[in-house]
Amino acid sequence: MDLTDALRTTGSVRDFTDQPVDDKVLFALLDVARFAPSGGNRQSWRVIVVRDQDQRRVVRDIYLDAWHDYVAHLLAGVVPFSPLATDQERASALALRSDAEAASTPDGFAETLDRVPVMLVVCADLHALAASDRDLGRYQIVGGASVYPFVWNLILAARNHGLGGVMTTVATRNEGPLRSVLRIPDHFAVASIVVLGHPVNRPTKLTRRTVQEFATFDTFDGPPLDPA
Repeated sequence: MDLTDALRTTGSVRDFTDQPVDDKVLFALLDVARFAPSGGNRQSWRVIVVRDQDQRRVVRDIYLDAWHDYVAHLLAGVVPFSPLATDQERASALALRSDAEAASTPDGFAETLDRVPVMLVVCADLHALAASDRDLGRYQIVGGASVYPFVWNLILAARNHGLGGVMTTVATRNEGPLRSVLRIPDHFAVASIVVLGHPVNRPTKLTRRTVQEFATFDTFDGPPLDPA
């Protein structure tokens, strides 16, 4: 499909049909995604295809536990796991954990994660990341530039094959249990769980801020980039 069309219409898909995804197709998607850029071309990514049903249920439970914390933040009006949230905001959010659990629905994405057609756990080799912000005394983000382009390539490749999917980082909150059940070495971080499948519905009208709202000339508070 046209690249511009793909970039403007590839939304997150969390609801899939029962149609399976062939291993040859999954291989083809990863074969395309591997050409993503990474720092020093070190290609930090490692992908675990979680197929065993018992393993999937364990991953689902680990994810669901973190999801309840995520929802609790939303109920408290706090951006989930925000690096700038105060201790008081975090405490007020986690105090609503039981309310978040009560809001859980049997057919929700988190609750049915074990039944997705394809479940991938994407890890990043910490030895390979050039995290130039590691010593700035703030939340570190730069290292992700060497793994998340791979994930986005994967989702775009899936779109090109008529599939849909979503990248979710919620489960990383419980990285320890995930590391244990999937036997992930200590020097690898869990970057994302990616799920793929044939979408029930495909979102195409995506809502995003305009360029003028986020791009400025010369300084952060400079005049907006406007073609007019």
